[in-house]
Amino acid sequence: MAEQLKADLFLDLKGLLCPLPIVKLSQAIKDLPVGAIIEGVATDPGVMADVPAWAKASGQELISIEQQGKEYRFLIKKVK
Repeated sequence: MAEQLKADLFLDLKGLLCPLPIVKLSQAIKDLPVGAIIEGVATDPGVMADVPAWAKASGQELISIEQQGKEYRFLIKKVK
């Protein structure tokens, strides 16, 4: 993961199942300024498909997404 980037907000989405990780992400990004970075960690493997699809559909930038053991971590940058 891009360790040099500092997240403005950390979302702990562990234990949440689809669609809750995306719902929480959508709600959280509304309150952030353009350029802000959200780091999220989830345990639902569905986020590996859902987060990139949401980023594309919502016009946000997916910086990275990766699996680390049983967790899935992602970085999203708010661009609009």
